[in-house]
Amino acid sequence: MYLRPWNAGETGRLTPTDGFRSRMERLFGEMESLFGGWGRFAPEAWSVWPALNVWEAGDSFVAEAEIPGAATEDVEILANGAELTIKVRRPEPELPEGAVRHRRERPFGEFTRTITLPAPVDADKVAAGFRDGVLTLTMPKHESAKPRRIEVRAAGKALAAE
Repeated sequence: MYLRPWNAGETGRLTPTDGFRSRMERLFGEMESLFGGWGRFAPEAWSVWPALNVWEAGDSFVAEAEIPGAATEDVEILANGAELTIKVRRPEPELPEGAVRHRRERPFGEFTRTITLPAPVDADKVAAGFRDGVLTLTMPKHESAKPRRIEVRAAGKALAAE
């Protein structure tokens, strides 16, 4: 079955959503010209910057964050229980004198990203490395989050549970 967009020309009737897309495109275009070409859909991207990959490997969680253009002294990492916060300050590069900006899609400024991990981590043992614009965090699980062996006792004997 072939579907095509409905438009008012087919029936002569208008709905409240007619022209919504064009109005939104015009709004983003006006904002782009006001704010120096920051890009069509940049605000959504900024809300999840820095981009993160997080996985669990044995007794640790590992996180990788893309933060190109940031210096190590501009990165702050906070681990509190199962909550991980990454704060990044990425300065906007200065343009040469007389240069005119036509588009700006890379976010600059101060950003904070907080996620909740599946279990608490040992904040004293978190290790961080930074290479080629990627921040890598290795976060060992807190002892309370690791599985523990429990002994089962029956009739005065201790039986080891496997």
